[in-house]
Amino acid sequence: MYRTAMEQLQSWKEKKRRKPLIIRGARQVGKTWLMKEFGACEYERMVYINFDRNQRMKNLFEGSLEVDRLVTGLELYAGHKIDPANTLLVFDEVQEIPRALSSLKYFDEDAPQYQIVCAGSLLGVALHQGTSFPVGKVEFLDLYPLSFFEFLMAMGKRPYVELLQKGDFDMAVAFRQDFVELLKYYYYVGGMPEVVQAFADSHDFNEVREIQQRILAAYEQDFSKHAPNEAVPRIRMLWNSIPAQLTKENKKFIYGLVKEGARAKEYELAMLWLTDCGLVHKVHRVTAPGLPLKAYEDLKAFKLFLVDVGLLSCMAGLRQDVLLDGNELFKEFKGALTEQYVLQQLKTIKGLNIYYWSAEQGKAEIDFVIDNGTDVVPVEVKAETNLQAKSLKVYREKFHPKLSVRTSMADYKQEDWLLNLPLWAVGGMTK
Repeated sequence: MYRTAMEQLQSWKEKKRRKPLIIRGARQVGKTWLMKEFGACEYERMVYINFDRNQRMKNLFEGSLEVDRLVTGLELYAGHKIDPANTLLVFDEVQEIPRALSSLKYFDEDAPQYQIVCAGSLLGVALHQGTSFPVGKVEFLDLYPLSFFEFLMAMGKRPYVELLQKGDFDMAVAFRQDFVELLKYYYYVGGMPEVVQAFADSHDFNEVREIQQRILAAYEQDFSKHAPNEAVPRIRMLWNSIPAQLTKENKKFIYGLVKEGARAKEYELAMLWLTDCGLVHKVHRVTAPGLPLKAYEDLKAFKLFLVDVGLLSCMAGLRQDVLLDGNELFKEFKGALTEQYVLQQLKTIKGLNIYYWSAEQGKAEIDFVIDNGTDVVPVEVKAETNLQAKSLKVYREKFHPKLSVRTSMADYKQEDWLLNLPLWAVGGMTK
């Protein structure tokens, strides 16, 4: 399975002064597979250690964190000498032994020759529980579900991806129907690696839903197993409210939809837990599109998205015939799925800060406003080919952006101030 993150790992390996690397991401997005594949492809040897319920490692890291001592222990565990020049050390579920996280500081300072990649499904949660974290001594790589481009690769459609990467829209439009059909599949299947692999192998929509339901059940088990007991019911209610939140015309998160009379303060811990796990993406409103966007952030207003579009369609109980045949009953939820899809693609583009904008009186809203460090670009999302862009016109008259993007099922078209980008090409937006 092709993952663009592999290229980021290769760049990390080639650095002269690399630090231990931590891969962050929700459970089941493919962190373990990625680390093992990287070790197998790029190194002569790999020492893989899963810290979950690993008493030997617990004992090793409870003692002194002096690097020579730790390396001796790791060599005993691996059964061979560790040559730092051609061996990758992989620490999986590293949050289970917090002192292993702390040890990365000493590896960076005293033995930078060792090449270490770590991951942990609940790493963000662990960091909020007082773990001594090696600030400034590690690098990070954020891993998400497969993007639409990666999904196309998994489906054996590499030439389609290359068309879009080259920006050859004259040719791509000739295959528009293929792209649209594959996009509908992606709305249903999503990008969780196990689900994508099963669909690529069998094209069985029922199997897709079974695996998605199993993943959702595993997330629910994590709530009970790892979250503070008093927060579990609120985490569940907040999590289960997301499909309804996204179906609203105004997608700003409303606590009253979680429970009547609910207040933000009561759900702070639940929200923090879900965001730390990587299960939800919080997109804040900005009051104005200035650089940097963070300076204009409205902390009280935000939209909440799930980690994966396929899991969203599963939670909403969407049947394949309703989704794939364009059934009218699906109309109201189409906007929610489309916005989730676009956000998911934007998250995989490195270096983007993602917000949304709405007018104070609420008469206009731009679905996403992105900041790439040099420009602020408004992005309006349309589920179909209806190209009325009232909000975009209001925004343009008020702020005069150099470029605006409207993404929909319509074909590619570059006007003087407006780029019409097909939904199936959103992943190439940086081009």
